[in-house]
Amino acid sequence: MRVKLIIFDWDGTLMDSAAKIINCLLAAVGDVGLPSLDRDAARQIIGLSLNDAFNTLFPDASLEQHRELVERYRSHFLTKDRTVMQLFPGVLKYLHELCSRGYLLAVATGKGRRGLDQALTDTATSQLFAATRCADEAPSKPHPKMLLDILDQTGVEASEAVMVGDTVFDLQMANEAGVYALAVTYGMHDVAQLHAHDPLACVNSFPEVYAWILNQAA
Repeated sequence: MRVKLIIFDWDGTLMDSAAKIINCLLAAVGDVGLPSLDRDAARQIIGLSLNDAFNTLFPDASLEQHRELVERYRSHFLTKDRTVMQLFPGVLKYLHELCSRGYLLAVATGKGRRGLDQALTDTATSQLFAATRCADEAPSKPHPKMLLDILDQTGVEASEAVMVGDTVFDLQMANEAGVYALAVTYGMHDVAQLHAHDPLACVNSFPEVYAWILNQAA
């Protein structure tokens, strides 16, 4: 295995953002007047595009309600909710280390472009990534289009790339694109869910992600 390109999910993989996302989902549901949402149910759909997430959570809601849910969520997330989000321990250090070792880095996320660009600015990490793709630029995970676009942009073969993610949607997307998959257990989905989709490994921290990648080059 020769890794040249490492593609990261954002929420739950690089950034500890579950609390903010769930808070904003619950607030949006309350604004629209739909039945209250269980926090664990909300957690399970993180990683999907907003449209797919709300379609999954409220399949019987009207198109207008789905549109309003998306608008209200974005309003809470971008301007109203003040929940603090931070990169997971070791992320900033080891992203820089990977770049210094010559790896290409990329992001494939269920976030919208506006949200990702804000997160990249807030964390001063935009310069670390050779490519980024968001859910408003391609079909939602687990569709492989985001990964295929990144491979095309970077000129890297699928057999030379690994997708690092915390949800089954990330692992399914990697499988569909023919890309290796590495799961992290500190994010949204539990270990049993992740193992069911046969990642190369499940690791418990971002320093372990770094160590695993270096081990592939040994």
